[in-house]
Amino acid sequence: MAAILTKSERETLKSLYRLSRDGQDAHTGALAEVLGVSPATATTTVKRLAERGLLDHKLYRGVELTPAGRGAAIAAIRRHRIVERFLADMLGYAWNEADRLATSFEHDLPQEVEDRLYVALDRPSSCPHGFPIPAPEMAEIPTMPLLYDLGPGDVAVVAVPGDTDPEIVKFLDTLGLRPGVRVEVREKHPFDGPLVLRVDGKDRTLGEKIAHHIYVKKDAIMKETPA
Repeated sequence: MAAILTKSERETLKSLYRLSRDGQDAHTGALAEVLGVSPATATTTVKRLAERGLLDHKLYRGVELTPAGRGAAIAAIRRHRIVERFLADMLGYAWNEADRLATSFEHDLPQEVEDRLYVALDRPSSCPHGFPIPAPEMAEIPTMPLLYDLGPGDVAVVAVPGDTDPEIVKFLDTLGLRPGVRVEVREKHPFDGPLVLRVDGKDRTLGEKIAHHIYVKKDAIMKETPA
């Protein structure tokens, strides 16, 4: 039976998983900053999770997920993305609103309700942001490359994190860059220069810094073939 977790515990596990996947230092200070809590609060939650065998907290080495903790973190991310899909598909919320709203009540859902939501949504493969919904008991969530990792001729489908700065989201929207949109890289200027993208039949220029906020669906990447 899966461990019963509090909201703070689930959010800590999710944040730690993301920090470790991004190659960032996973220590209580970093966790506190990401979670928006005090270092003392983060430390208390970390100790509680370590006592339950979900984290390994060692002096000078930071915090690491145990295999059980990694499984719990992935399950928590799966739940979050299913709830986001429900908010977007059934209640009509915008994709960038779904992330914020999901966190407010996802932790109170019984597992049975999560399972039924998933079926009612016709077993979606991705959240409204374009990221994969991991299968139950999945050992790892598939990674997704950044848009800026692509080269000229590559075609892919856009995914944008839910915690992206709202001003950046607005700017991307003016370019037509939203989750699920298909783009083609027309040019990539050297020395960390901008990308020129074909979006909905129009060429758009996107700077390197903003391009690092956008991910793409790996299985959708392909080379555009000449007509």
